[in-house]
Amino acid sequence: ATVLGHVQRGGEPTPFDRVLATQFGHHAAQLVQAGRFGRMVTLQGGAIGSVEIASVANTQRKIALDHPLLTMARDIGICLGES
Repeated sequence: ATVLGHVQRGGEPTPFDRVLATQFGHHAAQLVQAGRFGRMVTLQGGAIGSVEIASVANTQRKIALDHPLLTMARDIGICLGES
């Protein structure tokens, strides 16, 4: 089985979202066709690629508490689960 997931941030998908979903689906189909199972499609530095699922499963990516995106999120009222 192949699972193609899509997380929508809220609201209508943008043209970027639609194109990205198509690119992800195409790349996933190419992986299946090549028999490269156990991989997750990625977007890194603007390029579509893939990584071994085992290399990212059960891991956490940590970012600094003063990261500009976190600061922006707090400023606009997004709850990040902090006390």
